[in-house]
Amino acid sequence: MTEDALVGDHIADKVRRRRLLEETPSPLPAQTRVVTVSNQKGGVGKTTTTVNLASALARRGANVLVIDLDPQGNASTALGVPHRPEVTSIYDVLLGEQSIADAIQPTTDHENLFCVPSTIHLAGAEIELVSLVAREQRLRTALEEFLRESALEFHYVFIDCPPSLGLLTVNAFVAAREVLIPIQCEYYALEGLSQLLGNIQLIQKHLNPELRVSTILLTMYDARTNLAQEVALEVRSHFPTEVLPTPIPRSVRVSEAPSYGQTVHAYDSGSIGALAYLEAAAEMALRGAPATSTEGA
Repeated sequence: MTEDALVGDHIADKVRRRRLLEETPSPLPAQTRVVTVSNQKGGVGKTTTTVNLASALARRGANVLVIDLDPQGNASTALGVPHRPEVTSIYDVLLGEQSIADAIQPTTDHENLFCVPSTIHLAGAEIELVSLVAREQRLRTALEEFLRESALEFHYVFIDCPPSLGLLTVNAFVAAREVLIPIQCEYYALEGLSQLLGNIQLIQKHLNPELRVSTILLTMYDARTNLAQEVALEVRSHFPTEVLPTPIPRSVRVSEAPSYGQTVHAYDSGSIGALAYLEAAAEMALRGAPATSTEGA
């Protein structure tokens, strides 16, 4: 096949997918879906997935809140939200000095998308939380109060947590009902996953019986390589109901967007990466929240 023919097929495929997406409904959940995006292995596209899925859902009509629980503050940066040390942030919320209503900011990405930023102070929060009462429940308590009193109904809350299991991540697991795990289609894709699932089971048993792994998203997918296809098959064989049908392709535009303080939708809405995140968001909305059960808890 000639290069021109390949380009033509690529364009035709994008047009077909966009038309299908326009015809696909995105039902709004009856209750707020609180989702922690987690993978203890770094470099899998965790923050990228958080902000781009949140942005995609906002563009499809949902009111979305991103809570940046990572001291690096990359989610705040990508959403164009100031997170200088003096800014009221999730750190102040966890210490009980401010409410989420005090810390929430509109984003530059979309009018339906809001963010509670992280600041550098969060780096020391693990130590400060140790001595506090109900230290694992701080975020959940603050979030439940905010959602109960907010004049704006939020359909989704995404929590971006650090790639480690400390008190910040534990707070994210306790506050959420769903866990979304991004898995990159590369060597060692499942490395550390059994440990993550074990930690989630501990949280279910002792702190949050409603927590479920609801969604797994394949990232950095390159359909031209056998490796990516093999990894995708392996992940789907282990998690047939959790894996979203659409993988996120390896994309220059997705990688570039954060350096401009933007999501891929704001940076290049016509890119294949933006399309893939919109498709994944639509799939996530159609699936809805998983049923919960406390049997055996």
